[in-house]
Amino acid sequence: MEVKPLVLIVEDEDTICNFMTAILNSNGYRVLKTDSGEEGLAMTASYAPDVVLLDLGLPDIDGIDVLKKLRKWTKTPVVVVSARGQEQEKVEALDLGADDYIVKPFGTSELLARIRTALRHSPKSMGAESKGKDKFSVGNLEIDYGRRMVSLAGEKVHLTPVEYKILALLSKNAGKVLTHDYIIKEIWGPYSSDSHTLRVNMANLRRKIEKNPGEPKYILTEVGVGYRMSEELT
Repeated sequence: MEVKPLVLIVEDEDTICNFMTAILNSNGYRVLKTDSGEEGLAMTASYAPDVVLLDLGLPDIDGIDVLKKLRKWTKTPVVVVSARGQEQEKVEALDLGADDYIVKPFGTSELLARIRTALRHSPKSMGAESKGKDKFSVGNLEIDYGRRMVSLAGEKVHLTPVEYKILALLSKNAGKVLTHDYIIKEIWGPYSSDSHTLRVNMANLRRKIEKNPGEPKYILTEVGVGYRMSEELT
C-alpha cells in the first residue's frame, strides 16, 4: 500500500494553518502541525516528514534560525511561507537551503504545486529518478544533456556555452526558484557577483527560446529573488 507523503506545518497563524491543513488532507497528504519553531525542529527529527512548510515569523524562534538548524543535519525539503514585501528574507532563506517559498495570501493550486515540486526534489525522489535522466522537455522545448543540444519545436537552437549552462541549471531544477546569487556562483564561480552579466545572458537566452521574451513561458522571473524554470506550460 502506498504511504501518503507527510507534511509538517510550522505556522503560528491559526487561519493559515487550518487552511493549509484542510487543503493537504483533502489531497491525500498526512499532516503534522505546530506553532513553535523549537517544536518544529523536534518533530522533524522524530517524524521525518517528507516536506516542511515553515513560516518565517514564529513567536519563539525566527524561521530563518529554524532553517539554519535544520540544514545542519537534514536535507528534508523546506518551503518557506512568507508575507508580501519580504524579498530579502526570501532570498536569504533560499540561499540558506530552503527549497522554495510561497507568499501569503496564496491559493490551493499554488500551495499544491509548490509541495509537488519540493517532493520531486527531495533526496528520496532524486535518488530514484536521477539515474538515466538525460533529457528534459516542457512544451516545445527539449534539452538533451548528453549531446548538449537544445531544440524548439524540433528545430535546433544555437546557444552560447554560458547560455546553455544557465538553461541546463534551471531545467535540472525545474519548478524550483534559483536566486540570482546562486545562479551566478554556479555559472561563474564563487567569487563572482556580476548580476548585469546574468541579466544580459538571460535576455539573450529568452530571445532564442521564448515566443514573446517580454512574457516568458519557459523561464519565469521571481521579482527581486531569481528565476524559475516551468515544469509545465499552463
